[in-house]
Amino acid sequence: MVVILSNTMVVSCNCISAPETGLTMTLKAGLTTEVKSTLAQRWNAERTDRVPSPEALALDANHAKDLEQSTVLYADLDGSTSMVDNYHWWFSAEVCKAFLRCASQVIKSEGGTITAYDGDRVMAVFTGPACEAHAVRCAMKINFATSEIIQPAIKNQYPTTPFVLRHVVGIDSSQLHVARIGVRGDNDLVWIGRAANYAAKLTSQQGKPTWITKSVYDRLPENLKFHNGINMWQKTYLNTMGNLEAYSSTYWWSFS
Repeated sequence: MVVILSNTMVVSCNCISAPETGLTMTLKAGLTTEVKSTLAQRWNAERTDRVPSPEALALDANHAKDLEQSTVLYADLDGSTSMVDNYHWWFSAEVCKAFLRCASQVIKSEGGTITAYDGDRVMAVFTGPACEAHAVRCAMKINFATSEIIQPAIKNQYPTTPFVLRHVVGIDSSQLHVARIGVRGDNDLVWIGRAANYAAKLTSQQGKPTWITKSVYDRLPENLKFHNGINMWQKTYLNTMGNLEAYSSTYWWSFS
């Protein structure tokens, strides 16, 4: 790297090696070439019915997998900023570990594939003809785990704490495309489609632990809509999401 000093600026000149030619070029020139290539290439989108591994997608080409119908679930620890501000770091770490461990195990038990952890939340994708039912039952089980496993354990370990664990799960279904992003040795998958975006946004809703879109609700079996003849879901329209029709619930699905 060459650093040039002047009265008005500091200019650094990083050099990289272009893998196609072996020639050395500046960082700016290399990035300019890569961006132009990405924008100019045609996409190769291959149909699939399952969540692909990163190795199944090309990193240096416009290559994607197309899931025609799949369901995205986001499980988020609600109020984590307040928790970190008002409790010891180790208590916050214990709560995050407990919540994400339970949520992740429940996701896997319902056939979901964990695709990302982002701070205090986890993202999962469900595929197959009953993907909505599996995702919603998963959300209800996470609610059960939060209320009947984690919260009692916290109270048992710390009897005087006023802390109450809250969480939100958001779920949506749509067509999804997935591509591989990043650089060699440090890359991940990016999910493109309404479900990935809406499911994440639903976790910002307040008052109920489980939020789903109309697309999910309409594809649920009766036993995930009604309990003893009572609809478990409350319909609402979310102004913050373009007047989106959504459904929320406080019900849980117990397990042993």
